[in-house]
Amino acid sequence: MTLFIKLLLAHLIGDFVLQPNSWVLHKESHKIKSKYLYLHIVLHLVVTMVLLWDLSYWPIALIIITSHYIIDLAKLYTTKYFSYKNIPFFIDQLLHVLVLYACAYYGDLWEHTLSLSERIAWPLVAGVVFVSFPAAIIMGKLLERMSDQIELDHESLPNAGKYIGIIERLFVLLFIILGKWEAIGLLITAKSVFRFNDLKEKNNRKLTEYILIGTLLSFGIAIVTGLIYVYL
Repeated sequence: MTLFIKLLLAHLIGDFVLQPNSWVLHKESHKIKSKYLYLHIVLHLVVTMVLLWDLSYWPIALIIITSHYIIDLAKLYTTKYFSYKNIPFFIDQLLHVLVLYACAYYGDLWEHTLSLSERIAWPLVAGVVFVSFPAAIIMGKLLERMSDQIELDHESLPNAGKYIGIIERLFVLLFIILGKWEAIGLLITAKSVFRFNDLKEKNNRKLTEYILIGTLLSFGIAIVTGLIYVYL
């Protein structure tokens, strides 16, 4: 575990802390000809070896920087094929972490992966998944007739309400699992404070009632899910 943590820390430092945005833009423009691509790889090698502080790990470091170069290069040339430019970024980071994991546990990779899978709390995973997008879809269906009577706010961010609901339900589920019911009250209070000014300015009773019903329904779904996980 210590080896993997060190490799992951080296990756985070090299990819985020010590890589200026100007390097990223230069790599996107010049791709394989960018000098910063190679400087970035060398920097990764230096940081990795410093954190490992053991020359016997040089084969692992060599594998990491070689794969890092190939993955980064692939991302630079394939990003144009994606409608959402953030998708290649997350794929890139996932591949990097998988390489680090494979290097850290190369001796018993299969056995270690199996042991990790056996320790996964699948009821918790199911609860987390449920309170995210499935719950958002269920709420959309339940509130569909009400939402048709509400004038849309074109100044709002697209799908902002859906993502706010998902995040708040995840927090509520976490608080219930930890037994921190008072934190749920603070979360409701904080949301009410942020919503108060908007509702006051619009003076729209239907919108106020719609938001109140949606909030109570969202918290209710998360609370019931949390109780089912804790007690059953």
